[in-house]
Parts: sequence; structure tokens; C-alpha cells
Amino acid sequence: MRKPSARCFLALASILSLGLNAASAGPAQIDVWPARPAATPDPALEAKVEKLLAGLTLKQKIGQMTQAEIQTITPAEVREYAIGSVLNGGGSWPGKKRMAAVEDWRHLSKEFQQAALAATPGIGLIWGIDAVHGNNNVHGATLFPHHIGLGATHDAALVRDMGRATATAVRAAGIQWVFAPTLAVVQDVRWGRTYEGYGADPALVKLMGQAEIEGMQEGLGEGRGVIATAKHFVGDGGTTHGVDQGLTRVSFAELAKVHGVGYYGALDAKVQTVMASFNSWQDSGSVDGEGKMHGSELMLTEVLKKRLGFDGLVISDWDGVGQVPGCKNDDCPQAINAGVDMIMLSKDWKSFIKNTLRAVEDGRIPKARVDDAVRRILRVKLRAGLASTDGVMPPDVKRLFAPALDLQKAQQNDATVALARRAVRESLVLLKSRPGLLPLARGSRVLVIGSAADSMAKQAGGWSKTWLGDDNTNADFPQGQTALAALRAALGADQVVFDADAKSKDANGFDAVIAVIGEKPYAEGAGDIKGRQSLRHSLRYPDDLAVLERAKAWGKPVVTLLFSGRPLYVNDLAARSDAFIAAWLPGTEGAGLADMLIMPASGKPNRFTGRLSFPWPATPCQFATNGKDAWWPVGAGLAGDEKDAWPSPADVADPAGGCLN
Repeated sequence: MRKPSARCFLALASILSLGLNAASAGPAQIDVWPARPAATPDPALEAKVEKLLAGLTLKQKIGQMTQAEIQTITPAEVREYAIGSVLNGGGSWPGKKRMAAVEDWRHLSKEFQQAALAATPGIGLIWGIDAVHGNNNVHGATLFPHHIGLGATHDAALVRDMGRATATAVRAAGIQWVFAPTLAVVQDVRWGRTYEGYGADPALVKLMGQAEIEGMQEGLGEGRGVIATAKHFVGDGGTTHGVDQGLTRVSFAELAKVHGVGYYGALDAKVQTVMASFNSWQDSGSVDGEGKMHGSELMLTEVLKKRLGFDGLVISDWDGVGQVPGCKNDDCPQAINAGVDMIMLSKDWKSFIKNTLRAVEDGRIPKARVDDAVRRILRVKLRAGLASTDGVMPPDVKRLFAPALDLQKAQQNDATVALARRAVRESLVLLKSRPGLLPLARGSRVLVIGSAADSMAKQAGGWSKTWLGDDNTNADFPQGQTALAALRAALGADQVVFDADAKSKDANGFDAVIAVIGEKPYAEGAGDIKGRQSLRHSLRYPDDLAVLERAKAWGKPVVTLLFSGRPLYVNDLAARSDAFIAAWLPGTEGAGLADMLIMPASGKPNRFTGRLSFPWPATPCQFATNGKDAWWPVGAGLAGDEKDAWPSPADVADPAGGCLN
């Protein structure tokens, strides 16, 4: 899902031409997906579903299948069209107010719920949001490390706790549905969504994804949990050359054994919603394929709903149905017939309702398929306490109207800040170190350099306040602490001098230099490494290199932190550093960085426990995550007390003409 003003990043034209009904994988081959028993029906619940369904007109049913972006719909229109769901894209806030308070979110949610209940008594509305590393759209919320950092912790219990904390913050804002976690098994780090994945190992993705869903949905319907989403089904991390929304060309068996694994854990956690993926799939042993996942009955119905026993709802991605050949954003019987139950729309929701109503009346969408979709939607709403059969206000909606506690405290409180700070500590991977260098003594005087040292935008990355995150400033994160601020807090302001470009003549009087460099924030297709670009392009080359060269010339130990959404080729930077740390995208709690760089007040140093969940490249064009000839393999990382520094190979220049695909 994305920001409301963005157009979809279209995949290659050849992808769109793939046949949707070419059955390269038929029923005889479907057993490569592990059979799972369907969830045991709850007779009482199903009776309620049928009672609510029977009370809806066809137009109201289609309204339940419609999800509209909040900037394109009013509460009055929710009532008029019996809309079942709304969402806010990244960078979309109540009243378009960038600094909207939590109360503003909650107030708008109340208005939407009142309108929905007036249209369909007893059936509330669900609001979805991309809270992918904390409640990251809401001003003042604590942001955790992105998934790539959480994967490096290998700590499922921590991720489960993060899911709980995120659910608390989201619920306080009046929202009931989170579009997370991403369960991609990334095969090529050129993909701009690499940081949304936990790692390259399907087993790790399954472990962490299941834990996050369990945390989010704990207490669902009892006033605590939120509806989680397993996304994006399926194969989004396997596209050729890492092209966002591109073609995943693997065998049906590999699709199941690599890219499907995270969903098995999600289903074990009883995830309530699954989001269809933008990517296409083609069997590597055939010219045939299933085309766009949004139009694949094989994948959405035969595999997900029947073979894997999923009884929740399938939601499309942002205008994703419009990428199915022959479809438009507001008119796609193919996607609905394939198994999409709710359609996410940036703006064309009115015409979608009109066109879908006509398609049902014309027989292009069977009424039975509409009823199945709405049953699934109602089932999820009943489980979440958002619907009731007696016509009164559903229990979870009633809680929204009850007197609220300190709403801002739910976004940022001591326990959540401490948890996020711990997540930062556990996520850092020490890749190079000089014996005895870290942690620095508490009385140290340090010179801080680098463009990312005082940049919350680079520290938090994309999907932070806004979609891309590239126009954020420190003012967008008043609750946050940059690396520079955290070092000043740990050592004292007088002990820390900041010189971003390292233009000082020398470093006399300083015990060490701390360099903080990082990628410009990005998300989705905008973050793809394209064409012949190498794994250096997203940093400030040659500026970052020049900064470190000046620092190295001072003769002081240089400790480098790298903020990035993927492994990058940085041998030249590491060679000019005495310690080098992959810090990923740590979020708002910069204190977690200082905890590992500076000796704690207790006098007991923190040891680095983070270990790579992706291989680190040995050459500028080493994009694949298969780990062959990596500089550092999956599982690598130093504790900080090793006798020998990690050996670094010689620096390799970008090849003439750039990287070849």
C-alpha cells in the first residue's frame, strides 16, 4: 500500500501480457503446497454471519467490499454507499494535517463508525493503516527498527512485544486494522522494499512474522488487539532483478517452499487478512503462468483459501486490480472472481461500486462469489468485535466512544520507548572492530561527522510519517532522538562536537570520531536500484568517502554507523573505519545506538548480539541473497571483544559501464 497521490509503479509490459488462465500449475501439482485443514467453523459465529448477510442488499454487499482512501470520502458518503472499510495511505492524515494529533484520528474514526452503523445497523467499519514499524503515520508515535533490523535480532519474543505495542498505539488512534507484516523472502536486494523483509531465510521470515501477528492480534475483539495482514501473497520478494511489482519466475514448488513459508506461520497465528501482491508469477519451467497475483484464481482461491484453509478476507493492494490485464482500477470482475474480497482504491470507489453492481447484474461476477466475499468480511468484523446481530453498537465500536485514556501516552510511553531502544541495541550488527575500541569510555570526547548523524529522516527511513520519508525533517519526530542527540545525552553536550562534512583541520582533543552515514529514505519502486546502478548509488558517493578519508587522516579511531534499508557495498568505507556497524533503519530511539557505542553507567559493556539476516556483498554488483562468495554471510557479526578485526577484502571499483543484469 502507498501514499494516496502516487501512481502505481507499473511492471514491465511483457509482464502484463502474461496469460491469466494458462494453467502451468494445475490441481495435480497443487500438493507442493502443504495441505492445511480449514479452520473449524464456529456454528454460533457462522449463524451470525448468515443473519447479517441476509439483511444486506446487493448494493450494500458491494459497499462492504469497497475500501476507500480517507481523503476521497466523507462520513456522509460512507453512510450513503454503505462502505465497509477505509484506509489512509502513507502521508495521508485527518484533515490533511501533517501534525494531526491522536485525538484527530480518533475523532474521524468515530464519525466514520457512526455513518457506517447508520447505513448497516450492527455492522461497523474497519480502518486500515500501514503501521509497519510502530504506528508510523501518527505524529509523536514511537518507531521501531524496520523489519530488516528486527530480523537481525533473531528475537521472536521481542517482535511479539513490538506487535502488542503497535496494536495499542493503533487502537488508541481509533484504527482497527494494520497492513503488516510483510512476509517477503527477498532474493535480490535491488528491490526497494528489501527493508520490509526480515531476511533471506524463509524459516526466519516464518518465525518473526508469526510472532508479530500473534502480538498484534492478541486480545482481538476484547479491546486490545488489532487485525493483522499477511502480505503480499505471494512471491513479492522474488521478482527478476528486484523490480518492484515485477515478474517472479520460479517453479510452483519453489513458490511454495521459499515464498510461501511465511504464510504458514501467519495462518498458524490465525491471521485474519491477507493482501494480494502486485507481482506476477510465471513457472520457470514453462512459458505459461498465472500473470498478476491479483487476478490469479489458482493462487488466491485454490491455494490460499482451499489448500491452506484461509477463512479470513483477501484485500487487494493499492489500485492493484487495475494492473490485471483487461481491468481498470474501478472495474475488474477478474480479480473478484479470482478471490479478492475487498478492493483497495485510491479514489475511484464510486465508479467501482457502479461497475461492480452492473457486472453482478450481467452475470460477469456470480452472486455467490459476492456472498462469499461478504461472508469473509463479516466473519473478520465479528471476530474483531466490529459487528453484532442485534442491531446495537458492536462492542469494539462502543469502546471507541468510551472515555479514552491518555491517547498520546499510548503512542509514546516509558515501556514502549524502552522496548524500541532494546530493539535497536539487538539489531546492530558489528562487522568490523579493533580490539578494545568499543565501547568508548564515558568520559570520552568525540567528534561526530556524517550527513545522517542528525537526520531522523535517514534514521527512520521510508514509511515514517510519510510514504517515501524523503521530505521529513527532525520536526516530524518530536518524540525521537537522533544519533547525535543520543550521543550528547550519553556523554554530555560539551563532550560532543558535530561537523557533518568533517571540514575541521584536525581532531586534536578528541578521543574518537563517530561517523554516521546513510541512504536517502525511500519506499517501494522509488527505492529500487535500477538499470546498471551498483550497491553504492544510494549513498552520497563520493561525498561519504571523502568525509571518511578526511576523518581517517586525523589519526583518531573512526567508528562508522551505516543506516540502510539493505546490505550495501561499502568496503572502501569500512577500510577507512576502525569499527563498522550495520545499523539498518533503527527508528526514533537513537539512545539504543549510544548504548552500544558508549560504556553504560553500570560499567558493564553491552555486547553486540545482532547477526546478519542477509548476506553482505563482496562486490558492487552482488545483488542476490544466495550468499555465495559474500563478504559477510548470513549469521555473521562480532560481539565486540574479539581478538582480531574482521578481515576486509580489497576494495572493488564499479565495473566500467555499471552492473550487468
